[in-house]
Amino acid sequence: MLKLYNQLTKSVEDFTPLDPKNVKIYTCGPTVYSYAHIGNFSSYIYWDLLVRTLTLNGYTVNRVLNLTDVGHLSSDADDGEDKLEKGAKKEGKTVWQIADKYIDAFLKDFHALNMVEPTKIARATDYIDEDLELVQTLIDKGYTYTTGDGIYFDTSKFKDYANFARLDLEKLKAGARVEFNKEKKNISDFAIWKFVRPGENHAMQWDFEGRPGYPGWHLECSTIIHAELGETIDIHTGGIDHIPVHHTNEIAQTECAYGKKMANFWLHCNFITIDGEKVSKSLGNIYTIDDLRERGFSPLDFKLWVLQGHYRGDRNFSFDDLASAKNRRLSWRNRIASAYQITTNSTFSRDTALALVSNNLNSSELLAYIDNNTLGLDDWEFIDQLLGLDLIATTPKVSKEILDKINARESARKSKDFATSDRLRDELAGNNITILDTEHGPIWQYLS
Repeated sequence: MLKLYNQLTKSVEDFTPLDPKNVKIYTCGPTVYSYAHIGNFSSYIYWDLLVRTLTLNGYTVNRVLNLTDVGHLSSDADDGEDKLEKGAKKEGKTVWQIADKYIDAFLKDFHALNMVEPTKIARATDYIDEDLELVQTLIDKGYTYTTGDGIYFDTSKFKDYANFARLDLEKLKAGARVEFNKEKKNISDFAIWKFVRPGENHAMQWDFEGRPGYPGWHLECSTIIHAELGETIDIHTGGIDHIPVHHTNEIAQTECAYGKKMANFWLHCNFITIDGEKVSKSLGNIYTIDDLRERGFSPLDFKLWVLQGHYRGDRNFSFDDLASAKNRRLSWRNRIASAYQITTNSTFSRDTALALVSNNLNSSELLAYIDNNTLGLDDWEFIDQLLGLDLIATTPKVSKEILDKINARESARKSKDFATSDRLRDELAGNNITILDTEHGPIWQYLS
């Protein structure tokens, strides 16, 4: 039985899908104005584990990942500059070019991390008609009001607004900044549609009731989910920073518009930190997947580092810890290399392994179980299905030429021709191969 922590109930629950053959999952994706960093990808790695765990438990997953290519303002709220507009000015490109550039970069890194392809990757700008339908529905149902800069959702009309994040609305009101938008009725009210104001140069804009504008950040997730997955999905995933604002607002506008529960389970990934601080573009302490490559690490080394911790736990990133994960992955690959050469009795149980990770995605316990047991090649294939680390694909059998050198080195060693033995050893090292002299004879291993 799969168990997951549900933010909706603040407890670990047995997961029962609405339809085992169509488990509907939505993942909040990146805002594509810059390169995604390792903090962003840590969450997608955990949700990849979720998809793989569901699949191996016999479910069929229907998952949508969105790409925010419009409407996400720099404050993550209802003011500031649109992040794509800001990126376009910085790089001297159009907003459309910026979106295309960073979508391509994101997908390249996503695939390098060997993550399961979503059923649908949805760009926010492809759902403007649906956005406008949702805006009109909320207007018609009396949940909105209009200000000088947009159409706002009145949170006082959704009685359960504060429940999801356990918000203290009175405390928020008391602590409001001096520059709080005076046209908003409540501090928690949020824009579902923003107007392009006179003198504002906003490249992405669409007409609504004869006035140019663009969607509020929260709107796209509601419309994409409704268009692609329907009403009431099984699981909604995102980061813990989404809980108090973004996901709270999604729930409000969705459930008021459609009259149905938005999602049965809400899963949130904790931040990773660097030097004790959140990984953030605004703080400038970010590393990309390419940055890791330049330092000699595979994207899959990073994936293993992420999986060494729990998705809800605190994690602090360091290159020393990443090096340890790289060594662990190399050790596993060399265990596969040994399995090619020596037949051993497996002590590994797939049922046990799946049960460990099915306990609220407890990947760290699964990794310890792998370390402490003997696995056959079919077991390693199962681990690749579950973790997506490409262990077997990155541990190919050596060529006949390499095997001939290994055998020649062994012959030279036995005849005490150490000069030839050493030369062949060095040649093998040049091919990333080292030799272990064991009771079973020479065993080849990879150096990296």
